[in-house]
Order: sequence, then C-alpha cells, then structure tokens
Amino acid sequence: MTTTTLAVLVPLLPFPGAIAGLLLGRTAPGFVRPLAVLPTLASLALAATVAWRQGGHQAVDAVTELTPTGSVPVELALHIDGFAALTAVVVTVVAGCVQIYSTGYLRDDPRYPSYAALVSLFTSAMLLVVYSGDLMVLLVGWEVMGICSYFLVGHYWETPEARAASLKAFLVTKLGDVPFLIGLFALATEAGSFRITRILGAVADGGIEHPTLIALLLLAGVAGKSAQFPLHTWLPDAMAGPTPVSALIHAATMVAAGVYFIARLLPLFEASQAAMVVLAVMAAVTMAGSALAALAQDDIKRVLAYSTIGQLGYMTGALAVADRGAAVFHLLSHGAFKALLFLAAGVIIHAAGTNSLAAMSRMGHLRDRVPDAYWTMTVALLALAAIPPFSGFFSKEAVLGVAEHVVTGHTGHAPAAAGWIVLLAGLVTALLTAAYATRLWLLAFRGHGPEAPDHGRQPLTMTTVLWVLAVPSLALGGFAFRVLPDWFDGHDLTPTLTTSVLGTGVALVGGIVTYAAWRHTTAHAARVPLGAVAAHPEGDAGLVEAEAIASHEPAYGDIAYAPDPSDPGRLLLGPLHRHAAAGFHLDALYTALFVRPVRAGASLVRFLDREVVETYVRGAGALPRWLGVAVRRAQTGNLQTYVSALLAGTVVLAVAAVLVATGA
Repeated sequence: MTTTTLAVLVPLLPFPGAIAGLLLGRTAPGFVRPLAVLPTLASLALAATVAWRQGGHQAVDAVTELTPTGSVPVELALHIDGFAALTAVVVTVVAGCVQIYSTGYLRDDPRYPSYAALVSLFTSAMLLVVYSGDLMVLLVGWEVMGICSYFLVGHYWETPEARAASLKAFLVTKLGDVPFLIGLFALATEAGSFRITRILGAVADGGIEHPTLIALLLLAGVAGKSAQFPLHTWLPDAMAGPTPVSALIHAATMVAAGVYFIARLLPLFEASQAAMVVLAVMAAVTMAGSALAALAQDDIKRVLAYSTIGQLGYMTGALAVADRGAAVFHLLSHGAFKALLFLAAGVIIHAAGTNSLAAMSRMGHLRDRVPDAYWTMTVALLALAAIPPFSGFFSKEAVLGVAEHVVTGHTGHAPAAAGWIVLLAGLVTALLTAAYATRLWLLAFRGHGPEAPDHGRQPLTMTTVLWVLAVPSLALGGFAFRVLPDWFDGHDLTPTLTTSVLGTGVALVGGIVTYAAWRHTTAHAARVPLGAVAAHPEGDAGLVEAEAIASHEPAYGDIAYAPDPSDPGRLLLGPLHRHAAAGFHLDALYTALFVRPVRAGASLVRFLDREVVETYVRGAGALPRWLGVAVRRAQTGNLQTYVSALLAGTVVLAVAAVLVATGA
C-alpha cells in the first residue's frame, strides 16, 4: 500500500470498530472487547508504518475536493509531516493502552460496550485532527471529540457530579469554539482556502490582512479545548468520569488538540507579536496558577488534572516563543507519563474497590498492596518533576532552553517579552511541580489513612499497561532529543546548561522542601491525641473531634476522616491554601458574572412570556369565545322566539327610520 492509503486507514479503522461495538453490545457482548482493542492496535501498527515511511522528510500531501462550494473549497486533504507522524503514534499508543486497561477496569460495568465504542470514536476523531490538511475537515474531528467527551465524562450519569461535569465540559469548550469557528472562516476568506499549506503560503506572502484578530479568535478555541486560562475550569471537574477516560483526554486527545493546532499554524501567530505576547501571558498564568491549585488538592485525580493544565501551559509557552519542536516534544513525552499517572491512579482506586475513594488523605498502606502502581507511578512522577534522566527533564528543558534563547537574543522569531514571561513562569512552575509531585507520592504511598479492604490482585491487563508506559516515561527523552530534530524542522532540542541547572535546581528544592514539610507535619500529627484531628481545613485553630466533623467529611466504613494532618500542602501554602483548593474561585466568579445574569435574564423572559404574551394570547382567544357563547344562547330552536325577535327588530328599524326622517 502507498503511504497515503495507510494514512487514510489510520483514523478510519477505529470508526467501524465503534459502530460495530454499539450494534453488537447487547446481542453479542463477547465481541465488544476485541472490537475495542484490535482496530486501535491496527491503527497503531499503521501509524508506526506511516511514521517510518515519512521518516521526518518531506511532508506527505494528498487532496481531493469533497464538494464544490462556489467560493472557498472544502477538500479532503492529508498533510503528514514529522509532527503529524509522531503525534499519531503517541495517540494510538495511549488509546491502545487505555482500551486494553479498560477491559479490566470496567469488566463488570454494564455500559462498557457504549464506553468502548465512544473511546474508539474519540481516537478516530483525534487522528483525523492530526492528519488533516484542511481546516474544515479538522473541525469535524475537533467537534466530534467534544461530543465524545460529553458522553464519556458523564459515563456515571447516575451521580450529579458526573452529569454536571459533562455539561460543564461541553459548554465551556463550546464557548471557545464559537470565536474559533469565526476565526477559521475569516482566515479561509483572507487566504482563499481552508488548506493548511495554502494558508501558510498566504501568511509567508503577506496575504493575511488581519493576523492579530484571527489569531486571537483562534486562541479562544484553543484555550477551551486545551484547558488554558481562563477556560480551563472544566478539566478538573471532568475527573468525575472513569479514570481511563481521564488518561485518554489528558494524555493524547482533546487537550492536546489545541496545542497541536497552534503548532500547525504557528507562522500565522508569529505574524502578530501581540498574539504571541497574549499567548505567553496565557501560558504563564496557566502554568503557575494550576501548579498552585494542584498543591492544594486532596483528590488524586484533581491533582493530576491541574498538573495537565500546567504542562499544557509549558507547551503553549514554547509556542509563544515560536518553537513548535519543543512544544510537540513536550506533548509527546507528557502523553506517556501523564497516561501512566492516571492509569496508575486507576489501579489505586480499583484496589480500594470504588471509583470515589480518590482522596489522598484517606489512603494508607498502599505501597505493598499495589507494587506495580507504586513503582511505575514513581517513574512517572519523576518525569513530571523533570528530574534527569527521565523524559520530562529533556522535554521541559527544551521549552526553557528556547525561552532563554529568545531572552538572550539568539533567536528573533518571538518578542523578548514573551521569552521573559515564559522563562520566569516556567522556572516557578518547575519548583511547584516538583512540590506537588512529591506531595502526591508521600500522601498516596506513605500516608497515614485507613487501610482499605483488600480486593485482591489487579487484572493483568491493567498492570501490564503500566509497565509498557513506564518505558517511554523513563527512556523517551534521552533518545528523542537526539533524533527528533530531524523530524521537527531541524530545531536543536539539546538541553542548555543554564536552564538545566536552574530547572533541576528549583525542582530539587521543591521536592526537598515538601519532604521536610511532610516530616514536620507528620511529627506534629503523631502528637495529636486519639479521637482528634488537626486544624480545620478553613484554618480554625485547635483540635476538632472526629464526631464533630462527621457530617462534613465523607466517611469510609464506620470512621469519619478529616483532611490529613500530615498534608505538607497546607503548611507550604499557608493562608493561600483555601483559595488554591477552590481553584482561586474562578467558578464562583464566572457564576457571578455570567451564570446568574443569564438565569436572571431567563427568569425575566419567562415572566414576560407568561404574564404578557400568554395574557394577550388568552385575551385574543377569549373575545371570539364570548361572542360564540352569546350567539349560541340566541339559537334556542323555538320558532315563536325567532318570529318575536324578527318583529321586534322590524319595529326597532321602523322607529329608527322615522326618527331619522323627522330629523331630516
């Protein structure tokens, strides 16, 4: 087969698997798991073949017009360069691991067939985004992912949290998609085509008259899809879905789509220095804010969710300093270790026998219970904290290194202000990332929570996947930074000495300080009398009896638990902890600014509709009804009555005629 034919099959194969899985879910449930796993693995094999054939050389382009439009044509186009080829491999690797993992994680779930079909459709949509060379076809995959996320996040629709999270994910991402769609139409109008290659050609020739406006409109959609400030609030709540879905969304699909889209059209954003500075500020606020929020979360999945937001901030920061190679390099390494983190967290939750026991303050004695999760999550957390020689070190240093080059003037493709913003925010975030990674490891595996009931060994499909993903989390970075420049426009990805020392230094400081804080709080907690807990989470002084907080803290078994008194996050953040734990109250702000006014407007419209419009309609119908009643009463059927009425009418008319004649 030609490379083009193989590339067409890569996003196409999971789609019939999804359809067949939905159709056979009830009639032939034994076929559901093979239909979920095998097409995805086949796509992985084909994506790897396409990447091997493409080899980082000249892009593979193929195009056919879908239908004549009379204006800007819409074409079914492929554009596979080194970025697309490797991103597709990562997407299929993670999707395949998630499908295999889910066969064990959701083996007793009655809705597994629909879940597996949606995951396959999700994978197909992301692959369409990756390979598409036409923005309208890319938009199809972009929107299909939004629909799939709505259903997958709301998989446990019996719970109000899942229902609310799915609606929030859908609405927030659609809020960004409206200006995104306007930006796409404006871009195609000025370039005369939706084809990516022609758009980039128009940018190079100066044919785009309003690059700043178009770039900012597109950034709104990217902020929603990739959970960047200020449209990031949906992602932590999306943890209400199954843990494998979280791994798929966070590691290889959806949130990566926005970063990948900017990487595709980076020359357009480079044409506007204002857009690059806005992108840098967005990345900086996202990085630092999400890292602070992660340091204050108790739910292990929400820690990882805020971590994803921050790591996406690194990717957008690399794009803000005009280096898509560093951005996609971090996207690839992050896809491996973040998928591993979520799937290892799923093993921990599965070991506890419930999907809801994800609070680290209630975890205890897990190191020996889930050794596979312990060792592989340790690898992933070291990669997340960017400790050498793990993969996250090399990809994160690529981002910091290119920011340093912009600051020192070694490259002139981005404003110096953007370089400073990304570099300083990146170093601060490296410190905070190591802190919350250390905190997660300490609380999850060395915490003092109760020992949950033992539900036996985890399925082999779950633990095997962890070790598969541990390999790239450990070894991808050291191999990739030497090989990837040939795939990524020849940009050097070798770590620089300055940022390597600074980044690793602040990461070590963050980890050591967090460990010291944990030792201090653990020693303090050991002196707390039995039957009491440490200070209330709102900061009230003194000890609070467990019985007094039982109505406020969820219970496990017959014991009520307060937040872990050995949590170092409270000591490190101090009075900022309460605000960081609430995501700096952005949801409350959006409720006050948008939700309440919309509800008030809706109440006003409902009042006007009920009291004004309906009153008018009722009145318009009442008048004919009253006339009908009067006429009906006159129709008695008595002939004498009719003759009497006729004579009376004749007399009245005669009298009226005489009066008129006399008056004349």
